Amino acid sequence: MRRVLRFFRNNGLTIAFGTAFLLTLLGQAIAGQAQFNNRLAAEELQQVSFGGYLLTSDFAVDVTENWQSEYLQFFLYIFGTVWLLQRGSPESKKLHKAGLESDEEQKVGAYAQPDSPRWAYAGGIRQAWYSRSLGTVMCTLFLLSWLTQSVAGVAAYNEEQLRGLQPPISWPAYLTSADFWVRTLQNWQSELLAVGSMAIFSVYLRQRGSPESKPVGTAHTTTGIEG
Repeated sequence: MRRVLRFFRNNGLTIAFGTAFLLTLLGQAIAGQAQFNNRLAAEELQQVSFGGYLLTSDFAVDVTENWQSEYLQFFLYIFGTVWLLQRGSPESKKLHKAGLESDEEQKVGAYAQPDSPRWAYAGGIRQAWYSRSLGTVMCTLFLLSWLTQSVAGVAAYNEEQLRGLQPPISWPAYLTSADFWVRTLQNWQSELLAVGSMAIFSVYLRQRGSPESKPVGTAHTTTGIEG
């Protein structure tokens, strides 16, 4: 029992957000099925079961368009904060640390510590990849979810076209359509707004005990210090 409690304490952030994610995904699926069936009923078409709705392109495109924007946010933030700075923000590195930093600062190669990851000791392509692995994975997940959104999106779009007795369109044609870019850009702008707001708000505002905030008594001009 003590081991289980320790596991939950040590992984509370991941467990809490993972559970919340699954609950909200379930809620989206339930609400989405109701909305989808209301639309089918209005068109005097046969309604779908909950399991059937989970396999529809309508559900897939709604989910993946949110996922791709979230992974884009983190990809841009991870790579952007290597070079871009914000004076006074805990979300920024210290003003003199813009760039990739030295091997000593990053504890790689000859400067690796006894408990450093194995590839921090390695040289060549392994260290180069591992040094950029977080951003690379986020970028890959963004591209894959965006690709999935486009495939599910054209299927959902063509279902609407066929129900309205309109001709379907090809996947390349859908990539240039207003439907695809409205779905995409409405998510991108909200993620960029959130990141930019956090960077500047954290200069002047505080949240006691949070690592996303500076300590309450820290000067507004202090940069790269987390509470």
